[in-house]
Amino acid sequence: MDILHSYWRMEYVTSPSDGEKGHPNPFATLPEKDDREAYIVHRGKHCYIVLNLYPYNPGHMLVVPYRQVADITELSEEERNEMFALLVKGKQAAQKAMNPDGFNIGFNLGQASGAGIPTHLHMHIVPRWRGDCNFLCIIGKTRSLTEALEKTWEHLRKAISE
Repeated sequence: MDILHSYWRMEYVTSPSDGEKGHPNPFATLPEKDDREAYIVHRGKHCYIVLNLYPYNPGHMLVVPYRQVADITELSEEERNEMFALLVKGKQAAQKAMNPDGFNIGFNLGQASGAGIPTHLHMHIVPRWRGDCNFLCIIGKTRSLTEALEKTWEHLRKAISE
């Protein structure tokens, strides 16, 4: 059996979720700290860029609005515009500094989607390199798809044409 050791993740695994009563929202308190201490890469008027403390890959950044909202539909036009401007700024910085082969960029909206802090929207910028892969594909030689690709295509094709 292969054993993966990620001791640094224990703090993340054992920390209370932001939905638990009395637990402070880390995205709300991070901007109060020094940029170096909080790993804030850039501050804008409505949003900031911060390194993910529990990254999927080196250079994994988050674009976070200062105001706590759970969904992109709750953002003001100014917040949306700046969030996407900072996405471009963060991606360009990672490209220049780290020269990745690609990026995963996106949101996890809601706890079921994997959002670790579902009450405070944040966008992921994850640099990727050819050959980097998550452990399930490498060690488990397993992929999990809950629906046939053809069926998924049908759903999406119908939705996009409506």
